[in-house]
Amino acid sequence: MPERDDPGPARGSGRARGGASPRDGDRPREEGHSRESPTSRERERAPAVAGGRDPGRTRESPRYLPPDDSQRSPEDTERAERLRRRARFLRELNEAKELRERVQPRRARAARMRQQMLMRTFRW
Repeated sequence: MPERDDPGPARGSGRARGGASPRDGDRPREEGHSRESPTSRERERAPAVAGGRDPGRTRESPRYLPPDDSQRSPEDTERAERLRRRARFLRELNEAKELRERVQPRRARAARMRQQMLMRTFRW
């Protein structure tokens, strides 16, 4: 059996549990997997080419949107406002659900304690 020059990490030395992991920046980031990559919403807003126009969209295409708000029709502005209100409502609803889930165990424990106190003070 050939001898190894490097015996490997000795017990108790090197990286132990809870130490640095490859996620801590030891490994170079692969392209497309960094947190600095733009979100899908930013990609939609950003121009696809240097000229500022997306070659796939023209004024004749049915999905063309005017670049500024002054050229929008009242229906478009109403729809955009409705979508903003809906998004805000859904965000607040999710926050309320998270709060309810967080508070629920405390409420259940308080009810148990009240029940125990009632049972202790009740005289047969």
